[in-house]
Amino acid sequence: MTTPTVPGARQAGAAGNAGPPAPPNGHISGIPGPRWPDAPLGVPETASSYLEYLPGIYQGSEFLGRFLLIFEHIFSPIARTAGSTWTYVDVNHTPDEFLPWLGSWVGLVLDARVPPENRREIIRQAPELYRWRGTRRGLRHFLHLFTGIEPEIIEPALGDIASNRNLAYRFTVRFRVPRGQELSRVFVEQLVDAEKPAFAACTIEIVSE
Repeated sequence: MTTPTVPGARQAGAAGNAGPPAPPNGHISGIPGPRWPDAPLGVPETASSYLEYLPGIYQGSEFLGRFLLIFEHIFSPIARTAGSTWTYVDVNHTPDEFLPWLGSWVGLVLDARVPPENRREIIRQAPELYRWRGTRRGLRHFLHLFTGIEPEIIEPALGDIASNRNLAYRFTVRFRVPRGQELSRVFVEQLVDAEKPAFAACTIEIVSE
């Protein structure tokens, strides 16, 4: 029994050939035909790269090259999107508009007034923020990430509390804002209220330098 062949194709296994190789640009050599204008990124213009996955006997078929090109035009954008899905869950690559969604994975509510790069860093630092939440160190780090300014957190000494019980569970957050930079008091108050212990009272000072 003879094996049917496609005109213009070399038979697999003959003289060690597995079929005509595809050139680097994805076009199948030896296949004439019209070029397909406006091909999607990475898709050949004359013959489908899907031919590479067929037995060598079919790889030189002009008809199959053009026929499969139809499906490659349809599926290539979908394949690229599916192949890049991981970027949406990587804080270094996800688009800015996906940052609030990614932040929700770690229980963070990101304010739109915070620059995108700061928001990315906040998500990266989420485990550290939760580890130190409710402490002076944690609050200072939290405010620094959201405002870009390292605050001073001043707590009364034990001796002062002993002489004046009204100073217990009170502290001061002081921001020294560089010249030409602005910091909203309302914004800072919202941040402090969200992060400080519920039983503690805070005084906020914003000092322009």
